[in-house]
Amino acid sequence: MVDWKFWRKSRPLAATLSLRSRGDFGDAHRVDFEELAPDIDVFLGQAAYLQLGFFETLSELIAMTPSLEKKEALSRAAGAALTKHEALVDVIRDRGDDPTALMLPFREPLDQFRRATHGVRPQETMLSVHIIAGMLDDFYLALAASYGDTGRRVARILGADADRQAVVEILTETIDSDDEWRSLLAMWGRRLVGDTLLVARAALRPKQLQVQDEQKVEPVFTQLMAAHSRRMDDLGLAA
Repeated sequence: MVDWKFWRKSRPLAATLSLRSRGDFGDAHRVDFEELAPDIDVFLGQAAYLQLGFFETLSELIAMTPSLEKKEALSRAAGAALTKHEALVDVIRDRGDDPTALMLPFREPLDQFRRATHGVRPQETMLSVHIIAGMLDDFYLALAASYGDTGRRVARILGADADRQAVVEILTETIDSDDEWRSLLAMWGRRLVGDTLLVARAALRPKQLQVQDEQKVEPVFTQLMAAHSRRMDDLGLAA
């Protein structure tokens, strides 16, 4: 579990797979929870740094993937994440702010989160990117409605194609190859959800949500979980 006070390289596949110890929301209803939305600088800084983290993780996967075809597929997903990051940086600059200054407060916790959700094997980390990026893109899309024209611009950026279909195909090939992989990745996918929802919840204010606040947030988190279930179902995994 990630410590939210302020986000390994692969090993050879063993005979028996085991998890390491834990160390298209597009059609969803937009829920008005503007009172809980963070300041716009927080929103933009977190969103921009998250995309940079997705790019970094995908770049690491490219380096450890021997197949040239799979490297190219992963590079498309990495390029899409970098494009989103750069577009969000442009939004920050257009507002007259320093992108580095806005992102810096989130470097430590988001890097910690990213390390905690790296798997022992590349396939686990691929699933991490697919699940986490999908859930958090969805969440920030929901938040974007709170920020007027800037939010609409961010929504267009986050709503662009993430180009992760090739990642899905790599995962599907792995899952179909062995029931043990299916079981492992299903468990790994379930483990990702709790920490990812903590990231989303930590972005809201106040930090301690009251009952009435929980009622505002619940529909959004319900939609996040529904979209997560669809992603897992599409991979042939139980959510």
